[in-house]
Amino acid sequence: MSLVGKISTEIGVHATAEKWFNLFATQLHHVQNLTDRVHRTELHRGDDWHHNESIKNWTYIIDGKVTTCKEKVESVDEQNKTINYKLFDGDIDNQFKDFKLIFQAIDTDHGGAVIKWSIEYEKIGEEVDPPYGYIEYVHKCTKDIDGHLLKA
Repeated sequence: MSLVGKISTEIGVHATAEKWFNLFATQLHHVQNLTDRVHRTELHRGDDWHHNESIKNWTYIIDGKVTTCKEKVESVDEQNKTINYKLFDGDIDNQFKDFKLIFQAIDTDHGGAVIKWSIEYEKIGEEVDPPYGYIEYVHKCTKDIDGHLLKA
């Protein structure tokens, strides 16, 4: 059994890819107000939520359990509306050596978008399950946030 893996989900949404990308690229601190699944976020280090050197603390629910981690932006690709995040510390480090969350907003022909979330990970051991709970979490958060973006 491999310790390295990648899992993904794609969710059709009603808000445009531009609205989605703008939220995650310039207004990430608002996510905690758009879904009950995020309990708290705070800037841990840095002056700007979206600078590559800034680190944020997140508290959220995975598989019914309050979970914490730190996150930083590794890269932003405006043309492809893609953002790569590195998650570490807290509960992540208890199970994974490496954990990357990739967000991509893709335009569709009918005016909405497809949100693609991918997780690239390396487990600390074979006894650790792949992070399916995180895929379920981002899938449900995406559904919650879409309703708010439509009102904006």
